[in-house]
Amino acid sequence: MYSKILVPLDSSKTAEKVLPVARCLARGLQIPVELLGVIDIVDMASHLATDKLSIIHDMVDDASRRFTEYLEGISQNFPAGTVRCTVQTGSAAQAIIDSAATDKRTLIALATHGRSGLDRWLLGSVAEKVLRGASNPTLVVRARDDKNPIWAMAALKRIIVPLDGSELSEGILPYIKELAKQLDMEVTLIRLYGGLSAAGDGFYSPHQLDALTARLRDETVTYLESKTEEMKRQGLNRISFAAKEGSEADEILTIARQTPDTMIAMCTHGRSGVQRWALGSITERVVRHSDNPVLVVRAGLDQRSAGK
Repeated sequence: MYSKILVPLDSSKTAEKVLPVARCLARGLQIPVELLGVIDIVDMASHLATDKLSIIHDMVDDASRRFTEYLEGISQNFPAGTVRCTVQTGSAAQAIIDSAATDKRTLIALATHGRSGLDRWLLGSVAEKVLRGASNPTLVVRARDDKNPIWAMAALKRIIVPLDGSELSEGILPYIKELAKQLDMEVTLIRLYGGLSAAGDGFYSPHQLDALTARLRDETVTYLESKTEEMKRQGLNRISFAAKEGSEADEILTIARQTPDTMIAMCTHGRSGVQRWALGSITERVVRHSDNPVLVVRAGLDQRSAGK
């Protein structure tokens, strides 16, 4: 399924919040990890006076040495297996995208809002650029001010999979099927329905609204039952579904928070007639506000690589 996990770090404690999840995946999937540090020379030079630019090469060499030592120290806290440490120069987001693009089966795992003193990554914007530009599956962990040590091992027991009825949104299913099997995770498929308005502006009367909502609920349940049975036939036995009234990212987040150790997995750019999902709307809002790790897969990726 995945050949390795690419973990970008900028030497900040906030960016390191992804490490417990990365360790869990590395152990459960039995795949190697690449820890990636990026030195942004342009940003570094912008903080130097003109008469100091001649020392930029020495600064880069020193930063590279310190970054390598830092990454090697982090690597000691991973379970037995191959951990590679890489330091590159350039734009953080582009370096992550380009490094992962050499292998479609690379999983990018990064935290949002990480910063460093020297390289000054703002991983909120870096993560967004990676999500929009990477062709690889990307796991995003929103950093929180909690007490969990960075060397801990996260527990992942459940995957919440929002679907909107389109083939594009269903592109996530091959990815979560293999992930759930290998990590022995329970899967819950969810689809939201309703979110319609009554009266005024050419919408519906209360009676019409009730009838339409009931029809949407029945159609949603039928759809989810079909997808659940389809996944069971493919060998995924620990799977259930939930049909919820609503149309906002908050519904997805609320469902995910109800069970500890949950991951959310979704495709970008899936859309339906009633709900229109796109990176920048529901997907982006889930990524920005979720307390749970979020796996994002760009719709249209070669699905054959998902099951290998």
